[in-house]
Amino acid sequence: MDKEFFMDLAFKKAFEYIFLTYPNPAVGAVVVKKGAILAIEAHQKAGTSHAEVLALLKAYEHLSGKTIDFDRMDAQKAHEFLLSLDKELFKECELFVTLEPCSHVGKTPSCAMLLSHFQWKKIYIGTLDPIKAHSGGVKMLQSKKIEVEVGLLQEKCNILIEPFIIWQKRAFVLFKLAQSLNGKIGGGYISSQESLTYTHKLRNVADAMIIGGNTVRVDRPKLDCRFISAKAPDVYIYSKKKKFDMTIPLFNVKERSVYIIDTLKILQNRGFYLVEGGEGMLKALKNHIDWLLIFLAPKLIANEISYNIDSSLRFLHMQKNSKDILIWSRFLG
Repeated sequence: MDKEFFMDLAFKKAFEYIFLTYPNPAVGAVVVKKGAILAIEAHQKAGTSHAEVLALLKAYEHLSGKTIDFDRMDAQKAHEFLLSLDKELFKECELFVTLEPCSHVGKTPSCAMLLSHFQWKKIYIGTLDPIKAHSGGVKMLQSKKIEVEVGLLQEKCNILIEPFIIWQKRAFVLFKLAQSLNGKIGGGYISSQESLTYTHKLRNVADAMIIGGNTVRVDRPKLDCRFISAKAPDVYIYSKKKKFDMTIPLFNVKERSVYIIDTLKILQNRGFYLVEGGEGMLKALKNHIDWLLIFLAPKLIANEISYNIDSSLRFLHMQKNSKDILIWSRFLG
């Protein structure tokens, strides 16, 4: 059995929800029985069932041939249901989870306590929980005589929790950009509707957005979350010039505050900040950007506008939706 293969599946599944779980970390889980995959799941939204819980529910459906009749995102109901099942249900199964199962009880019950209810062939964990108050899951499992292996694909799994670790201390800054295959930007929407919708999901969970003054004046954006019918984030406009045309759509979105700033002191705050902008913002914030999310569209564009900057990147993860390629990366050096 290729245990790295199964953990990699958990890693890739978790990346589908990276940041969407804010303020929680992204976590993936896979349940395997005799080499056959029973479930591949990930935590999707803070306050709802964790990756392990969703994986166990899916594995139960696979093994029993039955479909659960309650909202699987309801963590309390999910835990109660799973704890009612036979302790030997997963006796021949292995669980792969990117992050140490939580031992504490918060908005959701303890995953480590739930897992320790069952017998397992083995549990593989990518990396330990960096928050001491949340750790202890491994010890809880081992106290129930469950075999546990820690550190499988640890470097990859640490990528998933890097944002979580940073926003405990200060702002985590994600710079989002979209460009054509020949590196051009501008001239209306570049990425697909699916990518635009995903961007609106990111906006919805971010503490605030940061955008450059020039982009506001030229593009006259709205920067809302209309594609998912959700509340728009507050916006910080980084600009030395304070005067703006107040008919620009972003100033007239309900339940939103817009601030014009000429310093980046807000990045001393803890949280998740999403930046959308052009070359000027990329250069101005380069030393503050933690990750970049590049939407690469299958287009060739004739205009001359691009990100004219010299820098090397490290790719963290690449995925593809129905049309675009999403590249998660960070600056080197």
